[in-house]
Amino acid sequence: MHKSLVPMSSDRGKDIAEGSSRSAGEKQRPAPLSRYESQKRRDWNTFVQYLKNQRPPVSISQCNCSHILDFLRYLDQFGKTKVHLQGCIFFGQPEPPAPCTCPLRQAWGSLDALIGRLRAAYEENGGSSAMNPFGNGAIRVYLREVRECQAKARGIPYKKKKKKKNMIKANEDPKPMMQLPP
Repeated sequence: MHKSLVPMSSDRGKDIAEGSSRSAGEKQRPAPLSRYESQKRRDWNTFVQYLKNQRPPVSISQCNCSHILDFLRYLDQFGKTKVHLQGCIFFGQPEPPAPCTCPLRQAWGSLDALIGRLRAAYEENGGSSAMNPFGNGAIRVYLREVRECQAKARGIPYKKKKKKKNMIKANEDPKPMMQLPP
């Protein structure tokens, strides 16, 4: 009789007793996290640490949209996107010819993606979807203002993408729909 290479749960104790190479303490390792899941976990841990560093510390259950907006403003100091101020001679130029002293900020797209990951992480860590502070309207308004401000400063107008409609050309006959028998 041929023994299976992977011991069944009933054979496991017998294999251990017989000195199988599989040790009792050996555990299966979980599959590695995807890039998105890893980033979401890092973002969540960073946000929770930010709340703990507040004076007085803020628990996640006390967190509201003002804490999140403060966090987004705090992150600007680590940004890499040059955002020209209104008085800068390069304001509105997509590719300025020389450096200037305007501040570096977090790019709108990075902030938008961050909020999406934190919104998901909040719910995965026991938060209610109905009470999720990352979905607050004030957060959406802030992100819209950042997007518009950065677009003006770079001289690149932001235009909302229009959804493509499945239009049938007038000179083409549409395919007849299949008729179901009565």
